[in-house]
Amino acid sequence: MNARVLRQLGRHALIYAGLAPFVVIAVFPVYWMAIAAFKQDADLYRTGNFPLWFNLEPTLDHFRLLFTRTYFTTWLVNTTLLAICLVVITLVAAVPAGYALARMRLPGAENLGIALFMTYLVPPIILFLPLARVVGTLGLFDSWWALVVVYPTFTIPFCTWFLIGFFKTLPREIEEAAWVDGCGVVGGVLRVVLPLTRPGLLIAAIFAFTLAMQEFLYGVVYVSPRDEKTVTVGVATALIRGDIYYWGSLMGAALIVGLPIALLYNAFLDHFIRGLTASGSS
Repeated sequence: MNARVLRQLGRHALIYAGLAPFVVIAVFPVYWMAIAAFKQDADLYRTGNFPLWFNLEPTLDHFRLLFTRTYFTTWLVNTTLLAICLVVITLVAAVPAGYALARMRLPGAENLGIALFMTYLVPPIILFLPLARVVGTLGLFDSWWALVVVYPTFTIPFCTWFLIGFFKTLPREIEEAAWVDGCGVVGGVLRVVLPLTRPGLLIAAIFAFTLAMQEFLYGVVYVSPRDEKTVTVGVATALIRGDIYYWGSLMGAALIVGLPIALLYNAFLDHFIRGLTASGSS
């Protein structure tokens, strides 16, 4: 084995050694959830047992409790519908707003874009009372539709600000060429601009989808009926009763909800990185 091969092996070994701690940090929570979800209660709570593996036979009892004694399936459906509605509303509002502020040379567009982003930085607890008044006026208390009204107030400002930066990275000549070919402003946006901004649109959609899956404060306050809750609120309120924690079922729910989102991020990782770098370069 010559010196060049040894140097390459040493370099790869150093790279993998440097990455190993980060891989462990990233993978360990998922591994812990998977182990805890299939452990028997006696195995979970016995302090003398080795915690990172099964000391007793695995069980599906925690998943049976989750699907038979809670509204977990209903919560998943509510959350999925909420996430779809939120993504659609966010994109329908943020795309034209971001394009107009980036391309139309509107007076004060730069300051308006900054103001939109600043509204996203306002702590949610400050907006709780005025938004409660809006939800009450619309008669949407105790329904997950209240969250369809509330959540866009967080997603639209951020996604509009983000898409402004993304639209600015596109050469103006692309749109001008579309106009020369007979496309109007709307036609140029739909046929030329949007296909080129798929990474940015994907980031906006993932941001809105993730917020719908993980937000807790407004979900727990505005929605009380058990069959109207989102999965984040429903799992926490049903499986944490005073000082009693159903750890196995909690970990099982986290595994069921978290893995699809992780796979979604992984499937579109290249687009996600491309969108972030393109927006950041503006």
